[in-house]
Formats: sequence, C-alpha cells, structure tokens
Amino acid sequence: MSLSRKLLAEFLGTMLLLATVVGSGIMGVALSRGNDGIALLANAGATAGALYVLIVLFGPISGAHFNPAVTLAMRLRGELGNRETVAYIAVQVVAAVAGVLLAHAMFDLPLLQPGTHARTGPSQWLSEAVATFGLLLTILLGARHRPAAIPVLVASYIFAAYWFTASTSFANPAVTIARSLTQTFAGIRPMDVAGFVAAQLLGALVACTVANVLIPTERRAEDVAIEAGRALPK
Repeated sequence: MSLSRKLLAEFLGTMLLLATVVGSGIMGVALSRGNDGIALLANAGATAGALYVLIVLFGPISGAHFNPAVTLAMRLRGELGNRETVAYIAVQVVAAVAGVLLAHAMFDLPLLQPGTHARTGPSQWLSEAVATFGLLLTILLGARHRPAAIPVLVASYIFAAYWFTASTSFANPAVTIARSLTQTFAGIRPMDVAGFVAAQLLGALVACTVANVLIPTERRAEDVAIEAGRALPK
C-alpha cells in the first residue's frame, strides 16, 4: 500500500473521529437539558461507535492509528520507519483540527474558538496516563492474541474509559490539540494541552514496556518470521 493512500486513510479517519467527538458533545448537551451524565453517555456512545466503524474501514489501509501515541508505539516496535512516522503524526494533527472545524460548521458555530474548559492537575494527568496506557495495551496485546477483534476491543475500551477516568479519556495527543480549539462540551484550555500530552506519551511508553514483557521476545521474532514468509514470492 502506497504511503499516500495510508495518509489519506489516516486523514479521513482522524477527521471523522474528531467530528464525531465534538459533534456528539454538542448534540448531547443540546438534547440532555443540562444533564451532564446523559451528555457524556451520548458522547461516549457516539465515539465508540464511530471508532469501531473507522477502524474496520481504514485498518486494512493504514492500520487505523488516528493517534500519534499509537504511531510512536508502532515506530518503537519497528513497524514504521521515521518518514512514515513523521508523516502519520503530521496528518493526524491536521486532520484532527479539520474534524473540529467540520463539527463547528455542521452546528453553525464559530469555526475557531479557543477552549475554556479547565482540565489540569495531578488527577487529570494521571487519568490521561491511565487512559492511554490502557488503550495502547489493548491494541498491542489485542494485535497479538485477537487481531480480528481490535475494532470492538478499542471501541469498548474507549467507551469505558470515558466513564472511569476523571479526564473523560482523551488518550490521544492529536485529539487533545484539536479539542483546544473548541469551547463546546469536548473542549480543553490551550494552556492545559501540554500536561495532557506529556501524560499520554508517558502512558504509551509504559504500555509498550509492559507489552514487551507480556509478549516474549521469541514470540515476537516468530511473528516477524511468519510475516517475512508470507511476503516471499510463491
């Protein structure tokens, strides 16, 4: 698969994911009559549903990362080169911003609106580290043991993490940057982005370390050998 096709898949998937996150937050607030629990349920359900669909559609093309933390993890595991990694992350960030703008346009809101929702402090940072750790572990172990189940595993984990983390589980640096451009239910203040991103990257690194322990080196080498064998001409 050519890099351009992979990047297009990453762009479309990330953009539609952010449009879902922000748009469902706007709709949830509008219809919940001030009940934040109902709004969060709508937001979580829509995000999980969209994730499932987007991973199924774009996974075979780009791997359906939609997340710089996932892309960096794949680079650390040797599954991506430096050029692909930089290109993926750049496209993810641009697409995430485009998704926020798209959601604003659909609801006739100002396109650019710096976030005002305060999300900072140790509990928020810990939540983001835990959310990202769980997401990466779900992906890494799921890819080894149940690759066909990755879409439902990721969607289920994110739905749950919306509820069990104090931060409502951003778990994605590109998502965090883009959500600093909305004052809606899904927003975050620009000044709080750095703390979230640092916590997310830490959680991702810990997840990679734990996955390396849980998946023995010889097992990983066996997987590489199998893939190499599949690539040989028949």
